[in-house]
Amino acid sequence: MPENKLNILVVTQYFWPENMRINDLVQDFSAKGHAVTVLTGLPNYPEGKVYEQYRQAPEKFSEFSGCRVVRVPLLPRGNRSINLILNYLSFFTMASVVGPWKLRHEKYDAIFVYAVSPIMAAIPALVMGRLKKAPVFVWVLDLWPETLRAVGVVKHALLLKCVGRMVSWIYNRSDYLLLQSHGFFENVKRYCTKNISSNRLIYFPSWAEDDFSDCNQRASTLLQPDPNVFTVLFAGNLGEAQDLPAVVEAAQMLSGKVAVRWVIVGDGRMSQWLADKVLSCGLGNVLLLGRHPLEEMPALFAGADALLVSLKTNDVFEKTIPGKVQAYLASGKPILGMINGEAARVIEESGAGLSCSSGDAAALAQITLQLATAGTEQRTAMGKSGREYYLENYSKVSLLNRLEQLFRDATLRKGQQ
Repeated sequence: MPENKLNILVVTQYFWPENMRINDLVQDFSAKGHAVTVLTGLPNYPEGKVYEQYRQAPEKFSEFSGCRVVRVPLLPRGNRSINLILNYLSFFTMASVVGPWKLRHEKYDAIFVYAVSPIMAAIPALVMGRLKKAPVFVWVLDLWPETLRAVGVVKHALLLKCVGRMVSWIYNRSDYLLLQSHGFFENVKRYCTKNISSNRLIYFPSWAEDDFSDCNQRASTLLQPDPNVFTVLFAGNLGEAQDLPAVVEAAQMLSGKVAVRWVIVGDGRMSQWLADKVLSCGLGNVLLLGRHPLEEMPALFAGADALLVSLKTNDVFEKTIPGKVQAYLASGKPILGMINGEAARVIEESGAGLSCSSGDAAALAQITLQLATAGTEQRTAMGKSGREYYLENYSKVSLLNRLEQLFRDATLRKGQQ
């Protein structure tokens, strides 16, 4: 138990049993002896409907690794844009109203927001921060409203301007903004109309779950090893942003020319399109394994020869480092990137693999062929370099210790005011 135990409130729309990095953070702080409460919604990501196991026994999901989990009702995200918008609105509204009531007798030293989309998840945290007189830390993992424009969810200039004003309202009322990428600083500062001191804007990247660092992985039951085939694995959300048409095109270019199989793990809005495309094109070198629990991923990674990250290009995505990049680096496997910006810089700077321009299917086929025909020693060296870069820049232990100290420092400053 720490001498000065902290009472921490975590506000997040997404939480266990959904596979999210915030689960890892909560587990770590709870294991250190801090009192952690999570204010969240009903688990429905990414399928779009509330998990059946939760519906059958919601009481089993009120505690996680020793921390209290407080859930508020929300509308499931469904599979249509209007449902997604209502899902966002319902969470921040209910968490702002029902959350303070459910937690009315609690006191907190720090409030932490897991701010993946939507940024409105920070609003209930700001409400709680004002009521509890506690510092609010917002971990900015997505850039709004730019992301909405980039993925085409919102195109109307006036509406984007309104969202921008809301973002400015949130940023200016947050005590600390933790930014997952160096590329975020300039963008975030544009929305900070107040004089934001440098100690309020903090670089705080993501990390990989512990299992990805385990060098003694068991064999995966989901993928049979084949030493005669070069295996490229993609894991994660299958959405429009991942540019799957370009990945399929690269697979078509290499089909029948070289022994490469493309293994895609995950699901999302493009899942059905991808399944139909693979079937219609007769791509036997593309295996779709569907969605599987996070604990299955390290063994799958260990069975691959290279790990693929792809993302469409625009001014927003170029500033972002997808969370899977840290997991790829930690696994010690070579990385293939069809991506621009910060993520491409990390792949190049770490020496962890090869990258090409976003959306360039021909270039992806070329670097895949280059890596497939490279010597084992060269690929092993790439994986080792990536692993070393991960430990130096994204170590979970170091990052979470740093966050704990930030909480303590903020609590001390609040007490001195």
